[in-house]
Amino acid sequence: MGLTDREPYRIISRGSAFGAEHRWPVTLQYGGIELAPIRTRHQAEWDRVRRANTSWLRPWEATLPPGAQPGPTSYPGLVRVLTRQAKEGRLLPWLIFLSAPNSRQTPQLAGQLTVSGIVGGSAAWAQVGYWVDQRVAGRGIVPTAVALAVDYCFDVLRLHRIEIAIRPENVKSLRVVTKLGFRPEGLRPRYLHIDGDWRDHLVFALSAEEVPGGLLRRWLHLRPGGP
Repeated sequence: MGLTDREPYRIISRGSAFGAEHRWPVTLQYGGIELAPIRTRHQAEWDRVRRANTSWLRPWEATLPPGAQPGPTSYPGLVRVLTRQAKEGRLLPWLIFLSAPNSRQTPQLAGQLTVSGIVGGSAAWAQVGYWVDQRVAGRGIVPTAVALAVDYCFDVLRLHRIEIAIRPENVKSLRVVTKLGFRPEGLRPRYLHIDGDWRDHLVFALSAEEVPGGLLRRWLHLRPGGP
């Protein structure tokens, strides 16, 4: 089933070519939720939202183990690295924007979602990670954003499997995968370096054949209030 056969979301822009169908930068939209490529012009808003959520995000933030090579030390440097990797087909670095229905106001930055570890060939899989502004958490924004990203990965990138790894203590993030119907696959001890140490993670997965009508469409019918 192709994208146009079931399209509850829109690909509203594409950029330079990579592969036969995928183009980066890509912007996805459903209703008032938009996944837009991270850009340098978003720095002021990104800095503001991150500062406001420092304590909220710290327990779940990736950190570097001792001896690891340092990554970008500035927001522009981060954007350059992520954009280069996106154009190489290695990841999809999106910011999550939220706008009120029928509003003329500029959409507000609500979080970030990255599809990383993209592997083609016989594996055809990737991982999804995200964070959300505490002030808009619990409103269905992250499940909708994850569903948008997963459908794009299945429909356009032709991936077969998406994984999400979550610390067992992160109850709010566990609700996201539960709502979306990701399959639990067990515990990976000391899986990722988070908040200064190696942390256990629960792994959840979803394969393309499990959502033949699209993950977003299924989520819209399952969430309170329906579509």
